[in-house]
Amino acid sequence: MALIDFGGEKERVVTRKEFPLAKARKVLKGETIAVIGYGVQGPAQSLNLKDNGFNVIIGQSKQFQKDWDRARRDGWVPGKTLFDVEEAAERGTIVKMLVSDAAQRLVWPTIRKYLGKGDALYFSHGFSIVYKDQTGVIPPEGIDVIMVAPKGSGTSVRRNFLSGAGINSSYAVAQDATGRAEERCLAVGIGIGSGYLFPTTFQKEVYSDLTGERGVLMGALAGIMEAQYQVLRENGHSPSEGFNETVEELTQSLIRLVDENGMDWMYSNCSATAQRGALDWKPKFREAVLPVFRTLYESVKKGIETARVISACGQPDYKQLLDAELAEMGNSEMWQAGKAVRSLRPKEKAKVITKKTKGVAGRGKN
Repeated sequence: MALIDFGGEKERVVTRKEFPLAKARKVLKGETIAVIGYGVQGPAQSLNLKDNGFNVIIGQSKQFQKDWDRARRDGWVPGKTLFDVEEAAERGTIVKMLVSDAAQRLVWPTIRKYLGKGDALYFSHGFSIVYKDQTGVIPPEGIDVIMVAPKGSGTSVRRNFLSGAGINSSYAVAQDATGRAEERCLAVGIGIGSGYLFPTTFQKEVYSDLTGERGVLMGALAGIMEAQYQVLRENGHSPSEGFNETVEELTQSLIRLVDENGMDWMYSNCSATAQRGALDWKPKFREAVLPVFRTLYESVKKGIETARVISACGQPDYKQLLDAELAEMGNSEMWQAGKAVRSLRPKEKAKVITKKTKGVAGRGKN
């Protein structure tokens, strides 16, 4: 492992240099990786593993015809590499539980009966194990229980793999029955194309992940955007101006600078007026939302968020209800304005400016 200083606190991470793909293939030689579920993470992780030379099969219920058909389109062959959930679980030596969190408790009895001594049960989220009192997912003795949690959507996991960049992932071992659990875990993590892997626990992963999704990554981001857009519209700004100042400039310019060299680098590439206002207002926003984040984290710890997911996502008509909620968002004025703005983007993208590039990118020249 490499020892890296993360802003004053040193952590051990595993990179492709310490754990190359050749080593991963050696560790998993003779293993059959059964990916259960071809929804969000399943396609990306299975295709990446396949492209990296691992023996992979898919377990997908035909009841969800859309996912079954997608697997076939992606090249998985029924009866050879594509099976129903039960047969895939029986064939796999590493069984990857990549169905939705709410569905895992439903398929668990089927998976459980096919887990033999020395097998590995793999997750990409700590949900089912940490909240076992609600999910009923309690692994038997005699198997490894491991987790690799990519820090990105399935779409990003696949895109970044194809570009060669990879997605950073956390990893954890909850149960080591074979003495090889960690190396199997890391091998799969390298196999799915992780940029680097950092250690965590199942509990820490699910606490941070549920907080992040409801917070900065999705819930808070969408809510803050809607609030700013609404205020701009209430004060007479056009939909185009409201969307550009709220979303387009963030996604097409500023967040890319943050990605390159950090928030201070992005600030330094904006005008003095923008910097001064942002520095003055940043603490106001932090203090305003800090109580919300503390409440959110407690809700995660207490299992309230888990209960909500299981209750809502377990409803037979959940997909239709979800589609309706997403359609309401997509059809809102702000995101319809966004659709129009995206259609006007130049087809050829400009170069992203870095520290090595002469000149300054950003909001004005002052």
